[in-house]
Amino acid sequence: MARSDTLPPRAFVIGYPIGHSRSPLIHRYWLKQAGLEGHYDPVEVAPADLPSFVAALKDGSSGLAGGNVTIPHKEAILQLVDEVDETARQIGAANTLWLESGRLLATNTDSHGFAANLDENAPGWDAGQKAVVFGAGGASRAVIHALLARGFLSVVVINRTRERAEALAGSFGSRVSAHGLDQLQHLVAGADLFVNTTSLGMGGSEVPEIDFTTMADKALVTDIVYVPLETPILAMAKRQGLATADGLGMLLHQAAPGFERWFGVFPEVTPELRQLVIADMEAHS
Repeated sequence: MARSDTLPPRAFVIGYPIGHSRSPLIHRYWLKQAGLEGHYDPVEVAPADLPSFVAALKDGSSGLAGGNVTIPHKEAILQLVDEVDETARQIGAANTLWLESGRLLATNTDSHGFAANLDENAPGWDAGQKAVVFGAGGASRAVIHALLARGFLSVVVINRTRERAEALAGSFGSRVSAHGLDQLQHLVAGADLFVNTTSLGMGGSEVPEIDFTTMADKALVTDIVYVPLETPILAMAKRQGLATADGLGMLLHQAAPGFERWFGVFPEVTPELRQLVIADMEAHS
C-alpha cells in the first residue's frame, strides 16, 4: 500500500548495528526547531535483509520518504537503487536516499559535509594547492572528492599499506598520488592542508610523530574522527602552533541535504546542535 502524502514524512537511518548513530538526535532536533511534523528513526537492517528493505521502500509499502545509510551498507546500496548521482558514483558509496517520481535515488553528502565544516570553522581553507590525506579507507574517498572539487592541485594519499593508497588514488586521476608511511614527513613539508582519516591514536594505538611546522604558512590540520573532539593528531598539531579543526561539523553538515530532501527545509547547523551532540558523546563515553 502506497504512503499517503497527507501523512507526515518519515525518514530513517539504516545500519548494522545502528544503536551508535547520532543521526536521530540531529534530525529530531531540526524537526523540532522548524516546527515540522515528521519522524526520523533508526532501523537495524542486517546485510541479508537489505534487498527486501529497499524493495519495500521503492514500492511505498514501508511508508518512508527516504533516509540515511551507514556501515556496512554504503557500498552495497549502490546496486539496489534506481539511480546513483555522480558524487556517489565517484566516491563509490552512498549515504542518502530519497524517493522521486516513484524512483529511489542515492547520493553521498560526506563530501559536502567535509567542505562545509571547514567553510564554517576555517574560512579560506581551500585557497591552498597541496593537501595531504592520511589514510586510505572508505571515508578518504569523500575527502578527496571534496578537495578536488575545491581546486586543490595536488592531493597526496599516505597509508600504511601503499597498495591500498594506490588503488584509491588510481580512481581519481593525475592530481592524486599514493605513498607509503615512510614518506609521511617528507610529504607534509609545504602542504597547505593535512587531513587525518585514520583511527590512529584511538584506544591507545601508536601515533607517528609528525612535524607539522614544515607545512605552508597558514596551514590547517583537520581530522574527520570526532570522538574524542581533540584527537591525538589534532592535539599534536595544536602543540606545534598549527590551526586545527575537529571533525564534528562534518557529521552535522553532511546531514543537512538529506533533511531538505525529506522534509522540504534546509536546516541550520547551530552551536546549540553542536553542544547537544557533544553532551550525548560525553554521556556515552
